[in-house]
Amino acid sequence: MNELAQFLTYAIKVFALNRVVHGVRDSRPYPVIPTGPLLLSLLLGVVLRAGSYRDIAKQTKRRRWQHLIHWPKRISDDAFHYVSERIYLEDLRQGLVEVNQTLKANKALESCKINGLLGLSLDANEHFHSRSRCCPCCCQREIPETDAQGQKQTVIEYYHRYVFAQINGPKFNTLLDLEPIRPGEGEAGAALRLLGRIRRRYGPRFFDAVTVDGWYVQGPFLKAVDKLGWAWVVVLKQERMEVFQEARALSTGREPTQEFYDEARKRKVKLWEVRDLNFSQTYGYGHPVGVVHSQERWTETKVVGEKKTSQPQTTDWWWMVSETLRGYPSQVVYAVGHRRWGIENKAFNELTQFYHLEHCYHHEPVAMLAQMLILMLGFVLFSAYAMLHSQRVRLGQVSLKELAHDLDLALEEALRWEVWFDSG
Repeated sequence: MNELAQFLTYAIKVFALNRVVHGVRDSRPYPVIPTGPLLLSLLLGVVLRAGSYRDIAKQTKRRRWQHLIHWPKRISDDAFHYVSERIYLEDLRQGLVEVNQTLKANKALESCKINGLLGLSLDANEHFHSRSRCCPCCCQREIPETDAQGQKQTVIEYYHRYVFAQINGPKFNTLLDLEPIRPGEGEAGAALRLLGRIRRRYGPRFFDAVTVDGWYVQGPFLKAVDKLGWAWVVVLKQERMEVFQEARALSTGREPTQEFYDEARKRKVKLWEVRDLNFSQTYGYGHPVGVVHSQERWTETKVVGEKKTSQPQTTDWWWMVSETLRGYPSQVVYAVGHRRWGIENKAFNELTQFYHLEHCYHHEPVAMLAQMLILMLGFVLFSAYAMLHSQRVRLGQVSLKELAHDLDLALEEALRWEVWFDSG
């Protein structure tokens, strides 16, 4: 069967994609082109990995593309610029929510659980930067550089960053939402807005715990996560912190709580757990926290001068955990803490390499956020089709990149593409 037809059949049958597309509106006063063909073109552009609005505009010249989106003419990149500034972001977010709720209802996120816990990873990623273009929502930083005459100077660089929310596992990963970091704001502030909206949209029981990097080790942030009703696991990096020093002193000289071999990471692991510690005054001294210390040993093999050399390696990790995780073994905290890196490896890296994450399609705040949400929606739909449905991917017969190329080629096959997204 035609690969693109299989993808569309799966997306419509499982996720009601036609309803999602028709549910997105925009504020154009006198639209010439309906929102549906424009949104569907942008969404297909993500799935087929087009790199810009101009690339998508070229695709709309294809006769079968026009049949599929129900618009008989080429759509210009200016039309995509115009509609992206006026699209309703909450409609896009609602479509993403419906897709993810369907994934959970269909048990697709079960493989992401660790001892029954479903964790949400938060992390920030820079979208793009420029020294010439800026908008009211651009963050700024000073960059020292040396000019052609060897003189040192400082230039202003403009950039946009977003906090992403992802659920990841060994088999499947999905993105829930994102929030822009405002000028002069830290990651934690944007992350709290994101978590608040996720709680309203997805409900308090969609996941169980939040995992974050050391940037979020702040009393007010962790206290807010407690109030939102989720457990948390944070990387503890700052040795000057009193809680770090106390945990190290109490664990030194003690026998490890657990010892095991991590087959997936090929490491021997020792774990120490310290409970009932005070974190900070801003978090509240009457609210104890725990710390889990991991010591990991492995042998690293390198090829130097056509000779293999093996060197023993050791690394230490420290995680601070909320009191609500007291009943879980320290090995669960270890697994949850390391799972956080999935947002780097399975979201940011893949989106950057294959989905043009760091390319600004149109430098306007609403347009940028709209395109990021469309990117997330297309990424989740394609990932679900590839990892949960495509037998060729599961058997290792094709890579994800090859599958996307097959979807593009499939559009040239003679099918009645107009039946996929009719007016109803």
